[in-house]
Amino acid sequence: MKTIDRGLLFAIAGLTIFGLVMMSSMSIASSYEISQRNDFYFWRHFWHILAGIPIFWIALRFPLEKLRQLSVPIFLVGVILLILTFVIGTDFGTTAKLWLRIGGFSFQPVEMMKLAVIIFLAAIFSSGKLTPDSIEGGFLPFAVALSIPALLLIVQSDFGSLLVLTLTAAGMYFVAGAKVKHFFVGGAALAFCATIVTLTVPYIGRRVNVFLNPDLDPLNTGFQIKQAMIAIGSGGWFGRGFQNSIQKFNYLPEVQSDTIFAAISEELGFFRILFLIAVYGFIAWRGYEVALRTKNEFAKYLAVGITTWIVGQAFVNIAVNLALIPNTGITLPFISYGGSSMLMTLAGCGILLQISSLLPEKNQRRWYR
Repeated sequence: MKTIDRGLLFAIAGLTIFGLVMMSSMSIASSYEISQRNDFYFWRHFWHILAGIPIFWIALRFPLEKLRQLSVPIFLVGVILLILTFVIGTDFGTTAKLWLRIGGFSFQPVEMMKLAVIIFLAAIFSSGKLTPDSIEGGFLPFAVALSIPALLLIVQSDFGSLLVLTLTAAGMYFVAGAKVKHFFVGGAALAFCATIVTLTVPYIGRRVNVFLNPDLDPLNTGFQIKQAMIAIGSGGWFGRGFQNSIQKFNYLPEVQSDTIFAAISEELGFFRILFLIAVYGFIAWRGYEVALRTKNEFAKYLAVGITTWIVGQAFVNIAVNLALIPNTGITLPFISYGGSSMLMTLAGCGILLQISSLLPEKNQRRWYR
């Protein structure tokens, strides 16, 4: 294997270590509430990272051609696991049964589904048998591949994952050569469906209304919006200091996962949080440049999909914490607590770094080495 993109590797490793350090501060109150210990979530997060290392290594070494050949089985397994959540799923206090319990372990199939859709679409668009700028050779395969998991997520009311999955698939379709009119027709159809869902599903309609006016539900969804904004505002320019967040103590719900960005902002402040956002921007730049430079079509779409997934999910989480979009309940990659998210994100990163190592020597930057 040639040398991988070390800048990208350092960014991924840096965010992962940063997330572990911040978890030691952010999860104190929630850890004590669940186990009467301050470090419950910290150690669970540590073990998730440790378990993710061999998965990362396997993804880094697994042949891309073999991955392409397995794209359909991987996609089908993802769909089957999502269906199983309706039968034997566990909710862990959420509005949907999104987890499968296997012995003492739990797994969130939607995290695998995100990567499965990326691999499946990459295989379709790189097959050479389709014409992405046509309805039958581009839009229909894209719509079918997206609609199957999308319908399952809509029924489960997991609209955060649906948003990330849609952004990722749409990004891949656009790069594949979608006609602008097909792209916008699909976007219009999606907007229409979203409007229908908002008007007909009370849970979603209420969430949108509270997003527009948090005072409509000040003790539930509106409470989270207000407390996140208080935390971010309290951080000021330079923050309260490490471990000095106040909002993490029973004010920010799911502070170890969904609202961890707000609590980190309170401790680090505006200037330091800009650096965190810049690291995600760096991953986007390097990931898309890897896609641009590779000569392998399957690898190109994989790189686009994985980069869009990770960075897109990060900015969806940040946008929710900044009250720019309605609450979706989604993790911040590398930083939030969540075993399934960590394992699948590291698997995706392993594939992305493998692609960077396969670039022709003349396309590799000197500082890779």
